[in-house]
Amino acid sequence: MPRKHRIWYPGATYHIMCRGNHRHDIFRDDEDRIFYLTTLRQAQKHYPYTLHSYCLMTNHVHLQLETHQLEVGQVMKRINMVYAIYFNRKYHFVGHLFQGRYCSELIERDDYQLEISKYIHLNPVRANMVERPLDYPWSSYGFYMEEREDALVKIGKILDYFAPPRVERYRKYVESR
Repeated sequence: MPRKHRIWYPGATYHIMCRGNHRHDIFRDDEDRIFYLTTLRQAQKHYPYTLHSYCLMTNHVHLQLETHQLEVGQVMKRINMVYAIYFNRKYHFVGHLFQGRYCSELIERDDYQLEISKYIHLNPVRANMVERPLDYPWSSYGFYMEEREDALVKIGKILDYFAPPRVERYRKYVESR
């Protein structure tokens, strides 16, 4: 049976989740996480996209990603391929690193943009890894709390849904659970 075709148009935003095959860890140490973030940055140069939120868990990753010129599949193929090659070489791993194709959900409503960002940032709290989302170093939540963008994460679109003081209102929104 053929796969369902993903809806794409320039500016489409997705909640993307990539899980380790058999739910095995895809990040074994901080070096792996740093390499994955570097891979995201490098992919932006060749496959322009905007990353609004991310969270690197132990056996999966969440991305809130907006495409510009290319379909999300092309972007994710590059990211997952580069990371899988790195992981397989480092750990002498044979076989599929990721469980099938990544999962993606098109985000078309403004309220859902906020809901997905909140969901992504609360993931380590819900997994009982930390008490507060700011305590988890492998998500974009710190960029929001510092109101700081870098080459990888663009926080403006999400924070623009809030009136000043935007950061405090976003923090209350996320941490109210």
